[in-house]
Amino acid sequence: MEFDSPADMYRACTERLGERSGPQFAAMARRGFRLESSTGAVPATGRCRLGGPALLAPGTRWPDVDGVPLSLLAVLDADALASRLDCELPAQPGLLNFFYLDPDVPYEEYRKLDTSSPRVCRVIPADPARAVETAAPEPARSYPARSVHAVESTMLPDCWDVEDDDVEFDPTAHWGAASLILTELGDFDGNTAGRHCAFGWPDTSYASPVTPRDADGPAVHLLQLAEDVELGWGWGDGGTVYFTIPAKAFAAGDFSKAEACIRCC
Repeated sequence: MEFDSPADMYRACTERLGERSGPQFAAMARRGFRLESSTGAVPATGRCRLGGPALLAPGTRWPDVDGVPLSLLAVLDADALASRLDCELPAQPGLLNFFYLDPDVPYEEYRKLDTSSPRVCRVIPADPARAVETAAPEPARSYPARSVHAVESTMLPDCWDVEDDDVEFDPTAHWGAASLILTELGDFDGNTAGRHCAFGWPDTSYASPVTPRDADGPAVHLLQLAEDVELGWGWGDGGTVYFTIPAKAFAAGDFSKAEACIRCC
């Protein structure tokens, strides 16, 4: 769920959820960014972009699954976003390259690949001072480069990423916390659908959770990429791909623990 400001978010929570549940839900807010096309009047945020070549340190091995190279989807300039984030970035995060398995091969070949492997996605950081443009090897798909501007927003989790211990609810009126949120804030549910976003919370709008949890709490949301006809990618019927990382791994800068999942209609 996206709001223009923390004040708008807090007001919506307290007015609709009440004096106890409202502040509890509002406390889950995170700062995120919509990734919108840059223009002459609105320049790109650092080196943030969708598609194009990867920005990797010289000698970095291109990620693959069983010899099939992954496709570069996006590059986030974490340094350019750091001052506006409400979570502390690991030391010198630099550039984050996001890869996913999407080869340009016939279906007969694609269906033989292990698409359930955690290696179908990869997030590879790079030092901006050393990073060089690196073209994707075949048969990885290459998408046109689109520089993007990061527009700050306030995000709350979609109802399906809310657990019963997060927010108080009346069990005689609701089957769980998700039911309360969906009932009272349903018009905000999925309101970033069709958009590309970074950090904050994912827009799950597919009636299933996206953000895994462990002993350290909910995972950190890194990137949400929607279907994009101009870029030439899609994730099933109206689908979206989400990249997340366990909170402990994020704090340690261990992006090898990043995960990706796809939700579609």
